[in-house]
Amino acid sequence: MSPTETSSSTRRELHIEVAADEVTRETEALIRKYQQLARIPGFRRGHVPASVIRQRFAEEIRSQVVDALVPRHFREQTDKQGLVPVSQPQVTDLSIQEGEPLRFKASFEVLPKITVEGYKELRAVKPSITVSDEEVEQSLKNLQEQHATFVSVEGRALAENDFAQVSLDGKPEDGQGQPVHMDDLLVEIGGTNTMPEFTENLRGRFVGDEPSFAVHYAPDFSDPRLAGKTVLYTVKVQAIKRKQLPEMNDQFAQQLGEFANLDQVRQRLREGIEADRRRQAEREAKDKLVAQLIERNDFELPEALVERQIDLRLERGRRALMAQGVKPEDIKKLDLNRLRAAERERARQEVKGSLLLDRIAEEENIRVEEEEINREVEALAAQSRQSPDAIRARLTREGVLDRIRDRIRNEKTLDFLYRQSA
Repeated sequence: MSPTETSSSTRRELHIEVAADEVTRETEALIRKYQQLARIPGFRRGHVPASVIRQRFAEEIRSQVVDALVPRHFREQTDKQGLVPVSQPQVTDLSIQEGEPLRFKASFEVLPKITVEGYKELRAVKPSITVSDEEVEQSLKNLQEQHATFVSVEGRALAENDFAQVSLDGKPEDGQGQPVHMDDLLVEIGGTNTMPEFTENLRGRFVGDEPSFAVHYAPDFSDPRLAGKTVLYTVKVQAIKRKQLPEMNDQFAQQLGEFANLDQVRQRLREGIEADRRRQAEREAKDKLVAQLIERNDFELPEALVERQIDLRLERGRRALMAQGVKPEDIKKLDLNRLRAAERERARQEVKGSLLLDRIAEEENIRVEEEEINREVEALAAQSRQSPDAIRARLTREGVLDRIRDRIRNEKTLDFLYRQSA
């Protein structure tokens, strides 16, 4: 019953035999349960002879004996031999005969032995962070735009840089998909984010006009519901508006918060840009450290872990599409095999990087404290407006709590690598 290594360094096989007397005990225990519960014409409940039970429920009893003994002895043998399966075992060569031992072969994947080479010699590029005055002024202008108001214009047609307040009805030209209706939509005439067809068909229009026109969306359009489609719109002009920007002065600064003047706003904006760039630079440097780790350390990956990571990546993609308003039935139409193939290499790199970071964490005794987990749980509880206990119970039940712990440890390990790479 010793493990036999196959052609892969991540696969193992166990040939397991369960003693005949244990198989008999399990079988007889099941027969007694069937005797208590079975309802067979001609016999009172609880008084069905064992021989009748054996004959009538032979296949069911045999299946339940296998279901009880195979997992139990598989776990016992893997624990005994210090093996940690990362995939469900494939059970073959199963043999169960009355009065004989139960025999089966279990094939499964395990983690390879990983020795991380050269992680203490890694070096990260840490660029200096600078922010120009022009960038600060652009951010200030963006703030000004965010606080703009819109004033109505009367007695003339829509012109360049006006905003048309419209109601809109649209339906796909091919009849596939749901019609759309929107009220009080602002469309900037000639705006960089405005589809050209809207500008062309609204410029020169008056309040009350209802032009109809088609809009052709490119195959790579940002909204997947519209990408590659032609939509027929009827648009009613409800009002004509002009954008009015607030004056850029100290009074505007005071309206933004605890600022006495514009210079304080500029300083806060500069600090914010610097912080964002520092975080981005650190993220990119850490990604490069992991890439160097992967390049220096080659080993075989268990396919079960790769498939699991592909599942996680596809699930994140599914949620992102649903957040954009894509309907579940449209998501189901996607070519799953093509999507899985497209995600495979990235998933392999993520699994390999995670395993290497795990090994470094063990080497450097990097641990996750319970209070770190608690902070994550409390943050999730606040977002979902549930109690921390309820969130923790759900995360534990779904196996997410372990993933959170692994993520935190990986982040701490990356922090360690980043600090020592200076």
